[in-house]
Amino acid sequence: MIEEHARIVADVLVHADLRGVHSHGVLRTEHYVKRLNEGGMNPRAEFTIEQKGMSAALFDGDNGMGHVVVKEAMDHAIKLSKENGIGIVGIVNSSHCGALSYFAEQAAAEETISMIMTQTDSAVVPFGGSQPYFGTNPIAYGFPAKKQKPIILDMATSNVALGKVLHAKEQGTSIPDNWGVDDNGNPVTDPNLVKHLLPVGGPKGYGLALTVDVMTGILTGSAFGPSITTMYGDYGKNRHLAHVIITIDPGLFIEKDQFLSNIDQMIQELHEVKPAEGFSSVLVPGEPEQLKEETRSTEGIPVSRSIYDYLKS
Repeated sequence: MIEEHARIVADVLVHADLRGVHSHGVLRTEHYVKRLNEGGMNPRAEFTIEQKGMSAALFDGDNGMGHVVVKEAMDHAIKLSKENGIGIVGIVNSSHCGALSYFAEQAAAEETISMIMTQTDSAVVPFGGSQPYFGTNPIAYGFPAKKQKPIILDMATSNVALGKVLHAKEQGTSIPDNWGVDDNGNPVTDPNLVKHLLPVGGPKGYGLALTVDVMTGILTGSAFGPSITTMYGDYGKNRHLAHVIITIDPGLFIEKDQFLSNIDQMIQELHEVKPAEGFSSVLVPGEPEQLKEETRSTEGIPVSRSIYDYLKS
């Protein structure tokens, strides 16, 4: 595997664990190694970019590590928006790319607004259904600020990402009854019984999942819905995942400095909102993870013994 690609993947995984998002952290290492060893990902991918006009491009990941694919594609999207005010990059022939917050932060560090979407394999029942159709289909937004840390919203369109169920299995803990269902569509609290996930907010999450699959799979001519190659299984097959990145220059409509200052003001005003009973303060999206990252950057990242032993081996 290309050494620089390996470093990027490690950086994305540690980013997730620092933020407490263990479902996308080093927990995934064994899976990636298995897929690489069995030929399901290209360890020496060579990326290509096809411009589709001044502000748009199609990025081919050559079935490499999705973390590297999206990082490189984000660099190009940022360049497009700095030159033209807005950029959109469709990504094809990719694989699982890890926590989208990493790429939203990448854009925010360049004072660029971002929206990132990725499809995943079928795991979530549509509203009113008992069998899965869409994946967890995450979506993320990043908004840079002037003095404050950026606002980073990174969410699955299911109630939780599948990795959180896997983490509960690893820890031997129960889960809330709105995370997943069994084969008959009945809610369960034992993570070992989960066969499918539930959409967040019922019909709203279902609608968002559909939107993500249209904007990624259908828009780029890739597979969608149940046609997407599964993550856990068919390890020798390339997954050909699709992602889409949209970037916007904060100075597109107003002075960039005004936009950044207004984000600062919004964060400050939200912090000043009187908290409800049981809460100490109002936080903005991404802030709980940022606070956890500050702590873990000095105190270290807790991992389960089984994961530690695997990484050590």
